[in-house]
Amino acid sequence: MTAEAAAASGVTLWRRIADDLERSIAAGELKAGDRLPGENEIAMQHGVNRHTVRRAIAELAVRGLVRAARGSGTFVETDRLAYPIRRRTRFSEIVGSAGLEPGGALIADRLEPADRDIARRLEVARGTPVVRLDIVRAASGVPICASASWLLAERVPDAVRVYQRTGSMTKTLAHFGFGDYRRRTTRVTAAVADAIDAARLNLVPGRPLLVVDSVNVLADGEPILATRARFAADRVELVVEVRDQTSEVRDQMGCSPADN
Repeated sequence: MTAEAAAASGVTLWRRIADDLERSIAAGELKAGDRLPGENEIAMQHGVNRHTVRRAIAELAVRGLVRAARGSGTFVETDRLAYPIRRRTRFSEIVGSAGLEPGGALIADRLEPADRDIARRLEVARGTPVVRLDIVRAASGVPICASASWLLAERVPDAVRVYQRTGSMTKTLAHFGFGDYRRRTTRVTAAVADAIDAARLNLVPGRPLLVVDSVNVLADGEPILATRARFAADRVELVVEVRDQTSEVRDQMGCSPADN
């Protein structure tokens, strides 16, 4: 629609452009993962300036329909990744089985005293030294979750270096003699993306998040790893797998270095 026609209809120009693009996405003309036309092309098509186009694309981002990739353009959001809740869950396996390429990066690490929540989850005294690893996980380049994981420093004295070398929490724990672990508990809550979440997950601030707090334990039930993951809710759906009618559903979901 041209600027004149939109003005005659009484609809704000940027909103009409956003609605037109949304209809193209809904109709499959623009598919998940497709790159949107450039701002100049959209502007010429609708007879508006680039500022109006930017406002329209920003509205699509608020609706959770597109994401901007720095230096690459704006893309239609991918379909939600089905993420099963199991006793043992590995992010790489889930992403790979969906035909996507798993990835991730360690973005921060530090040694810190366990606060009340982490001490409770790891069953240690408050203030006990723990190693914290912050990681962003992605599926075919699309950020899925940002997580923080805590391990007892005395058990994994060189965890950062080992993780940087292996890129896997499973391999890191195995390096220190902890070859088998499972999810004991998981709590799922909701939040909205703040500025840090938005930057790490390539979201518009205020978009919905799934916050997943979990505890991993060894075969004897002793806690070995606590994790807090913040998932982009528009990109993930949780799938609860019930084993039988009498067993309790085990909330073993998480997205952390442990899930590699």
